[in-house]
Amino acid sequence: MRFLMMMIPRGYQPDTPASEKQEDGYQPTAEEMTPMGKFNDDMEAAGILLTVDGLHPLSRGARVTFPQGNATVTDGPFIETKEVIGGFWIIQVKSKQEAIDWARRCPALNGDVIELREIWEMEDLPAEVQKAAVHRQ
Repeated sequence: MRFLMMMIPRGYQPDTPASEKQEDGYQPTAEEMTPMGKFNDDMEAAGILLTVDGLHPLSRGARVTFPQGNATVTDGPFIETKEVIGGFWIIQVKSKQEAIDWARRCPALNGDVIELREIWEMEDLPAEVQKAAVHRQ
């Protein structure tokens, strides 16, 4: 089973004081990254880490929405956004509980949140969906 572990840092949450917001120009410190690097190394050593990356602040992003089916682009930041992903891991584990166990080991900072989402595997889908997907390739 593959899981997407999404880090929602406190610095991106709406109730965070302005002085602690992670906005354009924000860069993590070595002090913050050292324990996170060890955590990533531990997952790699366990053979479960498929990929890991951090994301720049919202001000460097864009959002594509589809009102009435037409693409509309809005440059960041997105004021109405309540939870913002600051980084992610994709892991391959045997169960949801194993994914939860790894997320609990993360050296997250006070107020950070990790959301876990299982990734669809082709075999999870109905046969007709699998067949349609194969024919499109």
